[in-house]
Amino acid sequence: MRISELSKLTGASIRSLRYYETKGLIVTEREDNGYRVFNKMAVERVKTIQFYLSLGFTTEQIESFLNCVMKNQESLCDDLLPLYLEKLKEIEQQMEMLKLLQANLKDRIAYIDHQRLHGQPVSPIGN
Repeated sequence: MRISELSKLTGASIRSLRYYETKGLIVTEREDNGYRVFNKMAVERVKTIQFYLSLGFTTEQIESFLNCVMKNQESLCDDLLPLYLEKLKEIEQQMEMLKLLQANLKDRIAYIDHQRLHGQPVSPIGN
């Protein structure tokens, strides 16, 4: 299949697909006219790349374990578990930060509601 068809099937832009190719994440062959040709496994491979990108992994990290994952041998990928653990820690830290932001916003909303309920002018918090 050509790059435009792969793009349609995966939702990845043609630019992204070319980038994945330059990073060695997907392999193509070239026709005599220079057009890229992808095999049917490219769809699965691109979707796997997209999944790991959505988790926040870099293309460099994905490159280090993609072949192992594609063979359904995650448990044999020595580099994968530390990356998963590191990513999990990052996500947990982000969740804690989001909880703090959520609590702050709830406090601000409660303050504004209280001020309006009692007919008091709302002034910026912190003044």
